[in-house]
Amino acid sequence: MAHSANKKNSMALSESQIPPDAQHYLVCGTEDCEKSCQFYCNDCHQQMCEQCRSDHQKNKKTKNHEVVPYKQRKRQLPEEKCKIHSTKDIDLLCEECQIPLCYKCATAKEHRGHVFTDLEMVFDEKVSQCQEEIAKIRNHLEPTSQDLKKEIAGDVIEIKKIMEDLRRSMKAEAESLKNLVDTVTSDNIEQVNKIEQSILETLNGQNQDIDAYMNYLNDLIKTFYGYLSPSNIEQLTFALKSENVVIRPIPETSKPVPPVFTAGQYSKEDVAKLLGRIHVPNTKPEHRKMKTIETASIPLKHTVKQRESDVKPTLSMSSSVTKVREYNVPGVDRVYHVSLGKSGRLWVSDDIGKLVQTDRQGNQLQMIQTSGQDRGYHTVTQDEDLIYTDRNNKVINRITPDNTITEFIKTGDWGPLSIHSSHINGDILVGMHIALKCKVTRYNKTGKEIQNIERNNKGQELYVWPVYITENINGDICTSDLLKCAVVVVNKSGQHRFSYTGQRSLFYSRGVCTDLLGHILVCDTYSHTVHLLDQDGQFLSILLTQQQGVECPFSLCVDDENNLIVGQLYTNTVPVYKYLQ
Repeated sequence: MAHSANKKNSMALSESQIPPDAQHYLVCGTEDCEKSCQFYCNDCHQQMCEQCRSDHQKNKKTKNHEVVPYKQRKRQLPEEKCKIHSTKDIDLLCEECQIPLCYKCATAKEHRGHVFTDLEMVFDEKVSQCQEEIAKIRNHLEPTSQDLKKEIAGDVIEIKKIMEDLRRSMKAEAESLKNLVDTVTSDNIEQVNKIEQSILETLNGQNQDIDAYMNYLNDLIKTFYGYLSPSNIEQLTFALKSENVVIRPIPETSKPVPPVFTAGQYSKEDVAKLLGRIHVPNTKPEHRKMKTIETASIPLKHTVKQRESDVKPTLSMSSSVTKVREYNVPGVDRVYHVSLGKSGRLWVSDDIGKLVQTDRQGNQLQMIQTSGQDRGYHTVTQDEDLIYTDRNNKVINRITPDNTITEFIKTGDWGPLSIHSSHINGDILVGMHIALKCKVTRYNKTGKEIQNIERNNKGQELYVWPVYITENINGDICTSDLLKCAVVVVNKSGQHRFSYTGQRSLFYSRGVCTDLLGHILVCDTYSHTVHLLDQDGQFLSILLTQQQGVECPFSLCVDDENNLIVGQLYTNTVPVYKYLQ
């Protein structure tokens, strides 16, 4: 019977070679039975189908055998004869000596009093441990390594793209400087030409004066020769009566004073300052995220209250937009910007510097007088601090939960306009200006400046007046530019991705925010609507209109329940809408 079973499986893989999770077909080990194996007798070490198991347990000789489902079987110990007792199998393990031996060796003097374990049981435990390790490797370590390889390959592509963008930016900057050099050189040459023309005109005038004087002398010589040989008495009488002739002096002339060219004083360092520098931020690289072994094989039920870009939320667009509640904000007449704190507490600002905190019941919790105006000049950090810009004094202030106001960041010569605290890493994004130039600056959560974004790859200015700013789940920085009438989006490296300018000829972009699905939401005060875009800038829909009771929407944010909070220009009522499900 055993011979037949071995023959049937002789062409298959050995059991140790078959993966534990493989879907292979096993045949019953009973002679002449071709049915599928489902069980295993640990005593006989034989594969069995359901019918053969039943017969095996009814047989008087084998009815007490341990028959188990095939996957729960004990592994059969390989046969090996004892080197001392050649007719005996090695089937015991001496616990004290930790060596395998046969039962006759166990009776020897050197093993007297020792504890012995069934070697088959030890082998089965080791096999189970090995299979667990194999499963760990195949189910976790190998897939995780493959995922990391894909991520690294993606990083290679992204880094090459970033570096190419940097090279384009450098070339554009250099071309801009070359054009400026050409312009200055052209102006200098034009100035030289004008000076040359003026000097030559003066010299030509002097030359003409000398020519006229020489003609005058020739005429005078002829006159004097006439006096020397008069043709008649009348000429002689006239000459005698004439007074002595006074000859005019030679006209005065002057030598030209040519201009002098003073060469500019510059060095390679000076040119480098003009063209900008490239540097690697002194930031510790983040470790790549890996699933733990405990969670690798367990499907997780993700909640949607955490804004984590590495978790795909189970949210989708609702078929309709519904108003779920509203805030009535005391102390202001209009709402130019909203920032959400903990427990649904809302910070609201108007256009005359009032910054008010209110709860859902409409109770005023705090009111601060600031220099803020009609822009997104405040935000709540991960630590629940409120930070707000002071454009006049060029600082960013912080209000801690215990209502202490401190100076957080000095912005130098630049006036801060808009601000946003990253939900991803706590960085602070600030839109700011100096004279007619604008930029976006990134600070880390301690207030250290780590990035400046000002121009696109062609060297053109990205921003004109960035009054609202936010960050998307993929790290994109989305800025609502008042004077460009556009939402300008750059990636986290500062490379321009796209600009959204609305669906009509006129688009007055104001407040902007993003949600857990990567949507970009922006107010259009011209059409009294809120536009919904995907994270690549594709227009999806008009989310809110006047039909939903929205009148001149000016500011937006998403709360912890993924509802949209809308601040409006002509009222202190702030409605909250459900648009995701």
